[in-house]
Amino acid sequence: MQKQALISVSDKSNLLEFAKFLVEQDYKILSTGGTYKHLQDNGIEVTEVKDVTGFPEILDGRVKSLHPAIHGGIMARRSDENHMATIAEHGINPIDIVIVNLYPFFEKMNTGLSEAEMIEFIDIGGPSMLRSSAKNFYDVTVVTDVNDYEVVMNEIRENGSTSIETRKLCAGKVFNLTSAYDAAISTYILGEDFPQFLESSYEKVMDLRYGENPHQKAAYYVDKTKNGAMKDFEYLQGKELSFNNIRDMDLAYKVVSEFEEITCCAVKHSTPCGVAIGDNILEAYEKAYECDPMSIFGGIIAFNREVDGKTAVELNKIFLEIVIAPSFTEEALEIFKQKKNLRIIKVKNPVSDKVTYVKVDGGLIVQSTDNQFSTDLKVVTEAQPTDRQMTDLVFAQKIVKWVKSNAIVVATNGQAYGIGGGQTNRIWAAQQAIARAKEKVEEDLVLASDAFFPFRDVADFAAENGIKAIIQPGGSIKDQESIDACNEREIPMVFTGMRHFMH
Repeated sequence: MQKQALISVSDKSNLLEFAKFLVEQDYKILSTGGTYKHLQDNGIEVTEVKDVTGFPEILDGRVKSLHPAIHGGIMARRSDENHMATIAEHGINPIDIVIVNLYPFFEKMNTGLSEAEMIEFIDIGGPSMLRSSAKNFYDVTVVTDVNDYEVVMNEIRENGSTSIETRKLCAGKVFNLTSAYDAAISTYILGEDFPQFLESSYEKVMDLRYGENPHQKAAYYVDKTKNGAMKDFEYLQGKELSFNNIRDMDLAYKVVSEFEEITCCAVKHSTPCGVAIGDNILEAYEKAYECDPMSIFGGIIAFNREVDGKTAVELNKIFLEIVIAPSFTEEALEIFKQKKNLRIIKVKNPVSDKVTYVKVDGGLIVQSTDNQFSTDLKVVTEAQPTDRQMTDLVFAQKIVKWVKSNAIVVATNGQAYGIGGGQTNRIWAAQQAIARAKEKVEEDLVLASDAFFPFRDVADFAAENGIKAIIQPGGSIKDQESIDACNEREIPMVFTGMRHFMH
């Protein structure tokens, strides 16, 4: 009995070579719709599925392969005499190879299509054939990954058929794909951040050099259903990325995206070590560098504006892992080429996370993204902040949100001078940030805290060390003590009513 291969694909890459090979190996080719026409137009002998089923395509092509003549040929176990007798009784021939990839639902998401248009990209027949074939992988070779064409051809060429190991691997890829495909459809239709079952549609785009440490393996996956700053970025130069690189890139770009002004952020070990705004991109970098010249060494630098040649010259003066920005001038790119290992990353999409995930052992914690700032700012002291102080307080608040708790940021004139974070005690974070700031500047410093002061010690220490204004959420049962501490020294303090823990 002549072997049969069924082909129905939206991605026709390398298809003609594969189909010609199967014909040469005496396979009868069955096909549908656009794939049938593509094969026929290229001189490949092909039989249309409707000629096998005896039933035409109907409902604008929605129904064409959902038929016992197709699924019976796929699902029949060759080692089961009853199965083989049944399909023979009904004139059904076994189908040995199924080559299917799906309607481009992934690719059509976030393209502005209407709901009615998107629904037509939900593939029904394709997943059905794939799942049928994958279930019967002992007998059927199912191919959905274009990269597997060569593997299948080589095995048939050398052994006359594919190995059980290859068939099992290809079947596993099917369920991996269809689960992600169904998850994307569910995400689109439900439109919920917290559905009953948490689904995901992530595709691996690269293996990473290593994880947090060299002995850990790592890979990078992107969301097939949503865009974001760390998706589809353009890798302009440099060595391969590591796990830590991508985490730091993500944080750095999120920080600069908080600001409308020209902004630079330096990140080291997943925390900001310098943030500043400037009248131009070079000034923003120089001010961010000044915050912590030691930590910035070997760090990640992000900008929210195009990087020019003058700034590239300054960046090249120190060792950096990554420079990330929405664009680069040609002059800047030429200058960066002097450091071939320096990674230059061009961001194409805006920051757009709506939920964040934290993996725990045996579970996943999901929350809405902290993308808000309070607009209800209340001055709770007798002293009132000046306009400049209020501007600096808001600036520092936008940074402290991205610093590991407990977090304190000390700043002035659109420039962070001291960043203290990751401490188990808030006073320690304050001492750290203020000490670092005072190494560089003594005047007009303001302080932002990510959470309330549980005691008056932070307010006392800040006042005793030259801090001129404070912003914090408030909400402690001892708020009045901190207010009193500020009033005693005529320092303004602003309550936001909104905490920004980042653990």
